[in-house]
Amino acid sequence: MAIFQATGLAKYFGAQDIFAGLSFEINHGDKIALIGPNGTGKTTLLRIMCGLEAPTEGVMSSAKSLQIGYLPQKPTFPSEQTLYGEMLTIFAGLQAQRAELRRMEDAMGENDTPEFLERYGKALERFELAGGYEYEHRIQRVLGGLGFGREDDDKPVALLSGGQKTRALLAKLLLQEPGLLLLDEPTNHLDLAATEWLEKYLASWTGSLLVVAHDRYFLDKVVNRVWEMSFGQMSEYRGNYTAYAQQRADRLARQWKEYQEQQEVIAKTEEFIRRFKAGQLSKQARGRETRLERLERVERPQEQKTLHMSLQARFRSGNDVLRIKTLTVGYQNPDEAGHPLFTANDLLLQRLQRVALLGPNGSGKTTFFKTILSQVPPLAGEARLGASIRLGYLAQSYEDLNPENTILDEILTVKPLDLEPARNFLGRFLFSGDDVYKPISALSGGERGRVALAKLALRGANFLLLDEPTSHLDIESREILEEVLRDYNGTILFVSHDRYFMDALATHIWAIEDGGLTAYEGNYTAYVAQRELQAQQEAQAAQSETDPKQAEREQLKAEQQRQTRLRREQAQAAAQLEASITALEDQLKALESEISAASAAQEVDRIRALGATYAAVEQELHDKLSAWAELDHA
Repeated sequence: MAIFQATGLAKYFGAQDIFAGLSFEINHGDKIALIGPNGTGKTTLLRIMCGLEAPTEGVMSSAKSLQIGYLPQKPTFPSEQTLYGEMLTIFAGLQAQRAELRRMEDAMGENDTPEFLERYGKALERFELAGGYEYEHRIQRVLGGLGFGREDDDKPVALLSGGQKTRALLAKLLLQEPGLLLLDEPTNHLDLAATEWLEKYLASWTGSLLVVAHDRYFLDKVVNRVWEMSFGQMSEYRGNYTAYAQQRADRLARQWKEYQEQQEVIAKTEEFIRRFKAGQLSKQARGRETRLERLERVERPQEQKTLHMSLQARFRSGNDVLRIKTLTVGYQNPDEAGHPLFTANDLLLQRLQRVALLGPNGSGKTTFFKTILSQVPPLAGEARLGASIRLGYLAQSYEDLNPENTILDEILTVKPLDLEPARNFLGRFLFSGDDVYKPISALSGGERGRVALAKLALRGANFLLLDEPTSHLDIESREILEEVLRDYNGTILFVSHDRYFMDALATHIWAIEDGGLTAYEGNYTAYVAQRELQAQQEAQAAQSETDPKQAEREQLKAEQQRQTRLRREQAQAAAQLEASITALEDQLKALESEISAASAAQEVDRIRALGATYAAVEQELHDKLSAWAELDHA
């Protein structure tokens, strides 16, 4: 059942067409990824759907009372509340119910009539069914999952950082549970742990979801449909990102095949017309010319402009690229101890290795890079570069770019080039024409990233330090960067939250865990498998260490259970014996009476029969008494 529909949506900015003719519907339970190159209008479409912008053309409709929740990339979050107080505003109705229940409880001493108690019971039931005993736990679960600690509860929302405000708004949307959730890059400000938590949460989301994201791993876990926007149009695919990639490749291959086959037919027909139009076969040639003019042409498949970059080291480094020795990373404080972030024991990064550095936000990853670059001194130990190292550094926020420079000026600070070679070089990074004269301050995040990559390519470094190199890059650019870095003939140490990127590139993982730096072999998937195995082994070892007499106690517990069961069986047997003994004693008394009566009547045969019966009952009683005595002393 469709909860949202759009027909013929279009958006123009002056002479620029963003998209046109978009028609789609969203059904209850759909979880849709909206993907496409940067600048194709994904954010604009989300804003139109939630009413923040108007379409130039087209109409939209939604189910009655549909609530839409929207998370922008850079939200404004005006609030005078604390973080926890802001979350509580969602449950104002439940809080009012709780207050009413308390008033009724206070009044019970004076009013305990059946009618009042019934009204209280119904109010209590409504409160419970509405989740009145669960909402505070839900708030803590969502805030904790998105990386907030209990110490953040009382922080004013107005004083949160931009990234924290984004996470706070996301938490509020998840708690509101709108029927349609629109998310624009929700993982941008999440570390890996929070991203994985959000994946699980959205996988069980009962409403509908439309999400713009470049995190392919995230999309594989969450979505069941993919909408791809390109060249002002939208194509729909079934399944997650991996399924989309295969379907898209198959569709593009079919389109190219159809186009090339038709081009061959057209070329042969044109050759026939050229050769025979003025000869004996002119009638046939004119007929083919007419048919050719009427032929419905298969359009050449459109392809997005892509990066054509190359990264190669100009000089070979030594085999030992970076040696870590009892290194403590952190910042100097006025006191002598400083502020340590983590400690790394002896580690060696060797030539051609590609190491992904993992750790929660704030754990010291960027500080570690600055320590290697000698920008931040270590608190202890050393990080020593090997022989013949030429470093290339890509900063996470592109802080090494001068906002006053043009794009052209910026790359010329790395290497002097004539104008034409410089423009050709920048064209490989999708800067053409007068784009090269744009100031850095006017560029988008994705454009700044491409300028930073262009500078990196010019350096010819043999050791790359890359801090979130895929930030602001669309999916296609990320895949190209993966290929470029796989072919790179140097060494790479990089920070990334893109697990797809890490799986494609990393040969090793260095993880900041519990204040230390631990090395693992393999990519991200191998790291996760090793961590799971390690957790199982640690749990088993901890159980053995903390409970060395566990087997002995389990054996004792089993013996106690056996003894309890035996005593229960003995008690049941004794009770049955006692009942039998009582019945036999009563039977003997009755027989005695019958024998006396038979004697008085001088019934010799009856006396003999009753005597035999009495002897048998007496023997049975004796046996039962012996059995009962054995049970009593067991």
